[in-house]
Amino acid sequence: MSTTPSTPRPATLAEMQAHYGENYRWRLLLAVMIGTMASIMSSTIVNVAIPDLSHHFHLGQERAQWASSGFMIATTVSMLCTPWLLSAFGYRRTYVVATLMLLGGGVVGGLSNSFELVLASRVVEGIAAGVVQPIPPIIIMRAFAPHERGRAGGIFGMGVVLAPAIGPSIGGLLVSAFGWRSIFFMIVPFCIAALWLAYRYVPVSAPGGVAPDRQGNRLDWPGLLLSGVGTVALINGMVALHGTDHTQAWTLLGLSAISLSAFWFWQHRQVRGANPSGQPLMHPALFNSRSFAAGSLVAFIYGTALFGSTYLLPLYIQMAQGLSAAYVGTIMLPAGLVLAVTIPLAGRLSDRVPIRVLICAGLGLLAASFALMLTLGLGAAIFWLVTWAVLGRIGLGFILPSLNNGAMSGLEPKLISQASSAINFIRMLGGSIGVSLCGIVLEWRIAVHGDSLKQAGSSPARLAAFDEAFLMLAVLCAVAMVAAWRMKSTPRPTAPTPTPTSPAGTN
Repeated sequence: MSTTPSTPRPATLAEMQAHYGENYRWRLLLAVMIGTMASIMSSTIVNVAIPDLSHHFHLGQERAQWASSGFMIATTVSMLCTPWLLSAFGYRRTYVVATLMLLGGGVVGGLSNSFELVLASRVVEGIAAGVVQPIPPIIIMRAFAPHERGRAGGIFGMGVVLAPAIGPSIGGLLVSAFGWRSIFFMIVPFCIAALWLAYRYVPVSAPGGVAPDRQGNRLDWPGLLLSGVGTVALINGMVALHGTDHTQAWTLLGLSAISLSAFWFWQHRQVRGANPSGQPLMHPALFNSRSFAAGSLVAFIYGTALFGSTYLLPLYIQMAQGLSAAYVGTIMLPAGLVLAVTIPLAGRLSDRVPIRVLICAGLGLLAASFALMLTLGLGAAIFWLVTWAVLGRIGLGFILPSLNNGAMSGLEPKLISQASSAINFIRMLGGSIGVSLCGIVLEWRIAVHGDSLKQAGSSPARLAAFDEAFLMLAVLCAVAMVAAWRMKSTPRPTAPTPTPTSPAGTN
């Protein structure tokens, strides 16, 4: 009795593309996009439940806010681990375990009876989100041909933007109807779908099509410790600047500077052979590329402006214009919808137009939206608030699909994983600083103008302080335009779509 040997299951990206056909890369993109949407949704949705958490556990607002801050810190630090995890465990295992952590964190958080357990579950979710979020840019760079990466980035960006756009709205309804626990369960269906798609379409191999090698790769624990201490000290130092104890603030910022400097020195030492079987968390060779160095500066300022304006605009609507909180959603929703439409269109355009042109155009529109806020007086018409918010989101739509692709173009394939983690880490670090920076500048300028945020109502002095904070963001975007223009304009190939037996990239 003869038996037919079973065909081995496809393991590498190239084998899977040959097995599933020409459209496989889009299925793979969908698989990693769903998990990333869940991770981003989990980062934003908890904000609507902070008041209920504070009331349920009898917490002050500051302590309850750690449910959000703990997530952000864990996300920022864990991003640097993704290249090592992919090399040691492969795409699928890394993605699946991170998604399971995200799922487990949501379920445990929703069932928790103590705030300490809620906070621990948020940290677990943040670690998982930090591991997941650099993976899609790596997939786009390796699975798609250069002339398709803009389109792929646009489609991915649209899905990712929809998560924070719809998350808080649905979360608000869930909290009103079922309480704060319900928002933790909102990501469950996304995680289940991501797991099913991962087992079907995500390759088990490591980047480059090689087998995962846990023994031949060691995690850079000293680098992780130094970067973690530096990041936590930086974020807490910026927050402490809001208070009256500036000694504590400057001590934390000094510790951050020392830790991050030591981290950079250690990364150079890793490359020189201090740990032959390991790899640095942030390879210094990345910054030998002019495009990546310029793109990193753009990513940092972009994160600062994006997160800072997301914090500043709702405050402006309520405390400078004197409108109720209900108007925040009315003004921001059209901007979010326009952003979701702009991203895929800009992605397609980035396959035909030099990326640095699109990024500069986007930064210019973003700067203009901030600067034009200065033209609004007290009692400004809602139409103009919506218009300037929409203009800024159109600018973001031009930047999002292009920044990662532009920064990583021309890098050696072996550095792609490192580049994705590094630029996401830098963007998140900028975002963490942006919120505190806008708060510090706003409080400073309000004090200079003789007003206080604790006073009810709006005033010309308060409006002037907000205008100066928006002007700061506009200047930062203008600086980023100078850096963006230094990114290389790579030629746009017109090669045909890769065939199933000849996938784009190097796996």
